[in-house]
Amino acid sequence: MSTSTPDERLRRWRLVLGGAAAEGTGRTLSGTDAAMDAALAALYDSADGGGERGGGLGGSAPSVARWLGDIRGYFPRSVVRVLQRDAIDRLGLAALLLEPETLEAVEPDVHLVGTLLSLSEALPETTRETARAVVRKVVADLEARLASRTRAAVTGALDRSARISRPRHRDIDWDRTLRANLRHYLPEHRTVVPERLIGHGRASRAVRKKVVLCVDQSASMAASVVYASVFGAVLASLRTVATRLVVFDTSVVDLTEVLDDPVDVLFGTRLGGGTDINRALAYCQSRITRPADTVVVLVSDLYEGGIRDEMLRRVAAMRASGVGFVALLALSDEGAPAHDREHAAALAALGVPAFACTPDLFPEVMAAALEGRPLPMPDPV
Repeated sequence: MSTSTPDERLRRWRLVLGGAAAEGTGRTLSGTDAAMDAALAALYDSADGGGERGGGLGGSAPSVARWLGDIRGYFPRSVVRVLQRDAIDRLGLAALLLEPETLEAVEPDVHLVGTLLSLSEALPETTRETARAVVRKVVADLEARLASRTRAAVTGALDRSARISRPRHRDIDWDRTLRANLRHYLPEHRTVVPERLIGHGRASRAVRKKVVLCVDQSASMAASVVYASVFGAVLASLRTVATRLVVFDTSVVDLTEVLDDPVDVLFGTRLGGGTDINRALAYCQSRITRPADTVVVLVSDLYEGGIRDEMLRRVAAMRASGVGFVALLALSDEGAPAHDREHAAALAALGVPAFACTPDLFPEVMAAALEGRPLPMPDPV
């Protein structure tokens, strides 16, 4: 671990403290440091920590676009995303995202997509295509990160069938075969002699399982909506899984018909509004024809504005009929959100644990749910 000099530590404190008269470092900045400090001051400086800003980005799209370009030059992408989020919250940047010049300068990420979706009805025609391009880039990045793992986990869960003792070479389950033959290990040859081969039967091309993604589109669930749309599109691409995507607030919208394009799915959502989980689950329940082969994934913080007791009775009825049921408080990298703990406990009492799930964990959760085995999940919330 490298150690910093006293001068370097003073420089860092000066950048953190912002150079106010009483900040105490007495350090002046020049060059790139001064430019970084000015970029941070435009966002964070204020006269009293809560009054009017001493800095500011001005009210025009060109000045915001220049600032966005500056921070991308000075800071790593992870920091840029935090600064952008703070600018949206503190400086009213959301309104300026309606300008193409501003939108072209931002660093695309999941939270920006959520902001754009919340503004979608207000987007002028000149900005709409730029906004779709930003959303498409984020979706493409997420698919590249998540699609192959999801397909592998889900198809592996579905393709496991009755084992056969004389499989063809391409049908051999090598993991199970090696475990079954470890006693035949020959140390002098550093190999295992498999006396018994274990394999899978050929996977059927028919639909074997049905998945219903039921996603809360209230404003607090923006990142979850983005990830659920991507996962919905990936699952819909599998022949052996019939996938339905339902989004809801106080109304219910079935977006299954546009699942082939998650960008169309996202622009079909409407972030904000109230929450009626019971109504959404009633719709999903009405579309279930093979309960034992169906998994319902509810993505919601569980703040129910509908009929609570009826919602719980509906979940209990689906569970009793054989439906697999998973409740995710969030589908994002942000950890467990604020949620209704009483409803989460009530679901747990019905055998439906409620927990926050990261996108990287979701493929394994989905595979476990489809196989009917215990879910890989963090400690109960």
